[in-house]
Order: sequence, then structure tokens, then C-alpha cells
Amino acid sequence: MDKAEISKGGSARTRVKDDGRPVLLGELENYVGFHLRLAQSASFKAFRRLTGESDLRPGWFAVLAIIHNNPGITPMALSRASGRDKSTITPVLRELLREELVRRSANPADKRSYALFLTPHGEEKLAHLAACAAEHDRELDEIVGDKKQELIRLLRRIVAVLD
Repeated sequence: MDKAEISKGGSARTRVKDDGRPVLLGELENYVGFHLRLAQSASFKAFRRLTGESDLRPGWFAVLAIIHNNPGITPMALSRASGRDKSTITPVLRELLREELVRRSANPADKRSYALFLTPHGEEKLAHLAACAAEHDRELDEIVGDKKQELIRLLRRIVAVLD
């Protein structure tokens, strides 16, 4: 399938069963949520390839960027800002702490919580990921063309209405 067909709404890749026949998606073909998930997965795979880091976890870049831009942020505020619930932000933070990309310290304003900061290694990792993200965004810009602001507006609207 050529780029013209893809840009008209075609599928870039037909999913096939083990016997080579196409997988029938039925109503999924028309579900926005299904296509959002496929796009998210494809975008993350492309981003991971750009970074050259096969062990990169989804969300690390966003979490590191939010901590960088908000030194001392609490895990709860980070959870809200990143769109993750506590059950998914906790393992991400555990991995980032283990990789020594993030450090935590006592939160003087709330003894039940702690403040998060990037380590120097975390700042280096963020700089690398940010450069890759910029390149990845240029690739996405080529795909969406002059509809980028409309796409972002629609995605924000989905979040605002559903979250």
C-alpha cells in the first residue's frame, strides 16, 4: 500500500492469522479508542527505535520531563500530571529510582509523601530522550501535516471529557 492510500485512511499493515488470512476486526474498525491504542503502540515502537534503547519503558520520557520541569513534585502530583494512576506510577518510579535517574527526598510540606528530583544521570537521559522525541515529533508532523493542531485539540478534548 502506498503513502497516498495510507493518508486516505487505509491501513499501513494488514494483520494476518497464522494461516495467512486477514484478521477480521469487525466493529473495531470503527472504534476511535482501538485506533488510538494502535497509534500509541506504533508511536512508542518508533520512538524506542530512535532512542536505540530496547529496554526503554513507556512513559519514562514524560515522567522524566515532568520531574525536570517541576523539581520537588510529589508522586501524587506526578501521577495526575502524567495521566497515570497510583498503581502504574509507582512501578515506573521504582524503576527510575533503581536506574538512578530520579532521587527522592523528604517533603517538608507533607511528611507522608516525598519530593522527586532528577539525578545528573537522569538529566543526561532526559536530554537524550528529548532529542529523540524532537526527531520523532518531526516524523509525526510529516504524517499529520497541517492537521497537527486539530489533532492535538481533539486529543485534548478526549482527555478533558473522559478523564
